[in-house]
Amino acid sequence: MIKVHDLKKAYVMGDITVRALDGVSFEVAPNDFVAIMGSSGSGKSTLLNLLGCLDTPSGGSYILRGHEVSTMNDDRLARIRNKEIGFVFQTFNLLPRSSALDNVALPLIYSRISRDERNKRAGKMLQMVGLGDRMDHRPSEMSGGQRQRVAVARALINDPAIILADEPTGNLDSTTSKEIMDLFVNLHRRGNTVVMVTHEEEIAAYCHRVIRMRDGKIMTDERRPIEEVSA
Repeated sequence: MIKVHDLKKAYVMGDITVRALDGVSFEVAPNDFVAIMGSSGSGKSTLLNLLGCLDTPSGGSYILRGHEVSTMNDDRLARIRNKEIGFVFQTFNLLPRSSALDNVALPLIYSRISRDERNKRAGKMLQMVGLGDRMDHRPSEMSGGQRQRVAVARALINDPAIILADEPTGNLDSTTSKEIMDLFVNLHRRGNTVVMVTHEEEIAAYCHRVIRMRDGKIMTDERRPIEEVSA
């Protein structure tokens, strides 16, 4: 699914060069459930941005489903983002004046799909995440957990190869966080590949594999015995 080799990202700040990623290499297999952990400045968010084609590396190789994306131009990166990757963000990133249905259908606007078909697919996704009775609600009319479910449904609408989640429970209380993680567990069981950035050990405990980063490098990459994974 993903092959990353010697991936690097450097930022120049005045006379200082900051090496946000410093030679990262790993692979993600289909149906992996991966947590990326590390303190602030470890490089985990930079890595997720590169995996999501939101940024380009300074060096190294990133292959997604057989396609070398590290050298793609902006147009090709945009197509990859829309077709191959589903994003879930800590801040939900929903359009405040649009209904849940319209928010979920949004990625399909760039495809040649009729409005009726877009709404049909979006409705199916909302049913799957348990929001079949909230389709006409705007974000301000929903709880944080419901808004995150809308964001998950939107991430799934194009049937992406991989779901990338950046601190998806960071703005939620512990009870709602468990509900969202149970949803991710069900998505993984359905066959989805999930890569998640988190700083919370209790959230990482749901994942089958944990990559720990420090100073732009991978320190450890461990798979958990299945009996140690939170259910």
